Amino acid sequence: MTDFTSQLPKGAPKDPRGDDPSDMRRGKGPSLRPRDAGTLLILDRSKGEVRVLVGKRHGKHAFMANRYVFPGGRTDPCDSRVTIGKAQQLRSDDLEKLTSSTAKRFSARRAMATALSAVRESYEEAGLMIGAPEQTVARFPSGWEAFGEHNVMPDLSRLRFVARAITPPGRVRRFDTRFFTCWRDEAVAHELPEGGPTQELSDLVWMPLGEALASDKLPGITRIIVAHLAERLEADPDLRGSMPVPVHFERHGEMVLERI
Repeated sequence: MTDFTSQLPKGAPKDPRGDDPSDMRRGKGPSLRPRDAGTLLILDRSKGEVRVLVGKRHGKHAFMANRYVFPGGRTDPCDSRVTIGKAQQLRSDDLEKLTSSTAKRFSARRAMATALSAVRESYEEAGLMIGAPEQTVARFPSGWEAFGEHNVMPDLSRLRFVARAITPPGRVRRFDTRFFTCWRDEAVAHELPEGGPTQELSDLVWMPLGEALASDKLPGITRIIVAHLAERLEADPDLRGSMPVPVHFERHGEMVLERI
């Protein structure tokens, strides 16, 4: 078996699992089943260097409290009820990667819903609407009303699938997270100046990738995803090509990195 650390990109932490005791479950019992989640790395290139949007999680959160993360969260039922056209769907190569090496329940429709959850959370947590302005849009389901109010149609074709990570067993929360990325100037149709309406992320900041990679304010897995993205940008500066996607998970107590 190939050594995990030897496969990591330059500058990445050697172990993404972290050591925050508040994230660990107390007592015995079966490990929680990971819940599907979508996270979005929104990139800004307007200042001559690539920066990524991160925000601080509230101290009362049960998982990763007071840590800086990307906008994102679990996939909710409302995300599967959003209707988008064929032109607004994920790229076919990304969709193929999203549905490979997964359980049967994770269909193409579920993959779309997971990407949409990243879009919804980016609005709720950071006030950024990913999509395209329209004259009128169809009625949106509960949880998506703001997109209708601002006449913004979510556009997943502007996203790229860049990583997947499954929270190791023994944590108070477990997620099977798909990480997407997009360019701010290409994908953001509307921005709320006061940030996201839920206030789940505070201290929103556009952080240079190098600074994010080195910051101990970010969880280990978050910094590893940054390192993967930086590596990809070296080979694919515009994020238009089709590249292998890293997948992180734990097997028999050891971290594993595969690529799809």
